[in-house]
Amino acid sequence: MEIKNTAMAGTLESSDITIVIEPNSDKVISINLKSSVEKQFGEQIKKVIEGTLKELNIESAIVTANDKGALDCVIKARVQTAALRAAEQTNFKWGGEN
Repeated sequence: MEIKNTAMAGTLESSDITIVIEPNSDKVISINLKSSVEKQFGEQIKKVIEGTLKELNIESAIVTANDKGALDCVIKARVQTAALRAAEQTNFKWGGEN
């Protein structure tokens, strides 16, 4: 999947995360993380972001994440949503759909 423009998902509420994804001309994944729990969970948050992008076949993007203590499932959902918006995709098979 190709990132075509900048898109965002999430809020700044407690237990949520804001994800902004934009194209990257360097053809790599770059993650800028700001988190209230970065010392404890920063590596895990980045791992979830990278893994979700990999599942979506995204190889090039700049991701800015502002975390307020989100669980892994919330991080994944926000990354998926922002990525699909940025790739201008409207037809996505979410979790249990056939």
